[in-house]
Amino acid sequence: MSTAENDKAEDGAGGDPYIVFTPSGKRGHVAAGTSVLDAARLFGVDLDSVCGGRGICGRCQVLVAEGEFAKHGISSAASHLSAPGAREARYAEKRGLDGGRRLGCSALILADAVIDVPPESQRYRQIVRKRAEVRDIEVDPLARLCYVEVAEPDMANPRGDLERLFDALAEQWGVPEPAFDLALLPDLQKRLRAGKWKATAALHRTGRDGRDLLCALWPGFHDRALGLAVDVGSTTIAAHLCDLASGDVLASAGMMNPQIRFGEDLMSRVSYIMMNPGGETELTQAAREAVNSLAENLCEEAGAQRSDILDIAFAGNPVMHHLLLGIDPVELGGAPFALAAGVGLEGFAREIGIALNPGARFCALPCIAGHVGADAAAVILSEAPHLAEEVTLIVDVGTNAEIVLGNRERLLAASSPTGPAFEGAQISCGQRAAPGAIERVRIDRESLEPRFRIIGCEMWSDEAGFAEAAAETGINGVCGSGIVEALGELFLSGVITPQGVIDGALAARTPRIQAEGRTFCYVLREAADGQARIAITQEDVRAVQLAKAALHAGARLLMDHLGIETLERIVLAGAFGSHIDPLYALAIGLVPDCEVGKVVSAGNAAGTGTRIALLNAAARAELEAVVRRVEKVETAMEPRFQEHFVDAMAFPCDPAVWPRLAAAVQLPAAKAETPAEGEEGRRRRRRARAG
Repeated sequence: MSTAENDKAEDGAGGDPYIVFTPSGKRGHVAAGTSVLDAARLFGVDLDSVCGGRGICGRCQVLVAEGEFAKHGISSAASHLSAPGAREARYAEKRGLDGGRRLGCSALILADAVIDVPPESQRYRQIVRKRAEVRDIEVDPLARLCYVEVAEPDMANPRGDLERLFDALAEQWGVPEPAFDLALLPDLQKRLRAGKWKATAALHRTGRDGRDLLCALWPGFHDRALGLAVDVGSTTIAAHLCDLASGDVLASAGMMNPQIRFGEDLMSRVSYIMMNPGGETELTQAAREAVNSLAENLCEEAGAQRSDILDIAFAGNPVMHHLLLGIDPVELGGAPFALAAGVGLEGFAREIGIALNPGARFCALPCIAGHVGADAAAVILSEAPHLAEEVTLIVDVGTNAEIVLGNRERLLAASSPTGPAFEGAQISCGQRAAPGAIERVRIDRESLEPRFRIIGCEMWSDEAGFAEAAAETGINGVCGSGIVEALGELFLSGVITPQGVIDGALAARTPRIQAEGRTFCYVLREAADGQARIAITQEDVRAVQLAKAALHAGARLLMDHLGIETLERIVLAGAFGSHIDPLYALAIGLVPDCEVGKVVSAGNAAGTGTRIALLNAAARAELEAVVRRVEKVETAMEPRFQEHFVDAMAFPCDPAVWPRLAAAVQLPAAKAETPAEGEEGRRRRRRARAG
């Protein structure tokens, strides 16, 4: 029996429909005939509804995924829900139901299904914390504007309008005859005449020779040339709208990657494509629609037009990179993990379905290897380890973690599949970073009582007035940074053993530790005021152990290849990495030992690197050269990776192995395993080897 089938069987009666909600990852069996809304409430899924399930508000809209989902061991189809009834028909007639969406309050579950809850149907919307970092960038974009006055045609001078535009560019701007976009010609004469022979031309230095390309033309004077930098992540997509003349970020926004409904991780999406003919087209369309939606929203926020955007640069892991370009990523799903193209690519944005100015160009940053993509390349451009003397470990923490180690002498890179645990998925109380999510946790070492902070409130839970301040958002779950801090505090308090077992013997000291089947959980918040209990379970601990062990093992493997035993500096990048407290990243063993003060956050380094490539032409050439000298280490093919992985499952407790962490915090003493802990550890190691 596969892992997916085993999980499905363990969750409930085999005859009842098995439901998986994305992006939360929450799942289980429900009785046939249960409404989607009731199933969501049963599993604690964030699905909005304000009309009490009457089909009036429309806030509970969901989308059923179509196809085979090997990871979950099920097939999903729209027909696995009841047919739309009169209530949905009435709502659709009045307000519309686009793209095959269903009302969760009306649709009844008849068979197994994967059900996506889109962002607008979530009450607690994610805060996509991928802001543009403040960074000095030398602004030298490839696109620029040139205002010209063109000689009018007359009978004595029969030259065409395009040629006379070229004459004006040569005489007034010193631009020799440029190449031109054929798509300009149908409207060229209208625009010159509308501007009374005054026009603004957009030129783009394109190709290896740097020759100018005439890519856009406006009647009269036009002074707005914008660019878009996009970080296409597995879980979130972030975009920054920039002024190409000043380099200023005019607006930033992010959204959930809609591909998540096809699979929470990259290999699940590749598997979906392999099992569903045409699946690659679906995933490509979803990614492109997301980028177009972000472009529209950013322009609206900045008071700009899409036609003002002349350049777009994007980075992403190899699967996201290929899909956005319209390339089937199946070859990336197995050895030798061959890229269709690793070099930086350029072309017209319209060629990849991005609707900006018709002449806008795109730049896809180069990939390093089949499992280390353009996002890792962008991180290198942002953090510049290739220019530094100090050996630095850079970790872009996400669903798929990219790891770079080295300095100006030598650079190595790898990726580790950490999974969605750090994003709050597959954690019993987990949720994405949204108002009401617990993001900071502290536990008293004596009483084992917790206190915490939530997103949207600066007060701690033990401060006077917290309950009133938190009432607006509620306390809904724990986001990624909160999960790391909760486990770090539980370990440092002795509640979690170094083997990762919640110590049930401590239930005699505190009612916070409660039995849950054959294991125990720690209750962060008891059920109150109509809100559910929030607890860290043994399975939650295991999910984080698997994720952090994968990342730690990848870092150790690079250290082996570089021949070093200690790290001088660690940089935590990515939306999640930028919000981790360095102490707790070390306390749970997410990264190898290092001085706490030498573990720093770089924010959204991939986004920053992409923005540098957008705004500086030389940076693109620099990145191409650097990527060619990065040594790729394929973790899946390295015999020592499994050894490091199993070792990294434990939490740090030996001061001899973790001397720098031990200098900053009191590590719990190692305990002898009880029979139950030993058996749990053996089961965990067997699962790790099987995975």
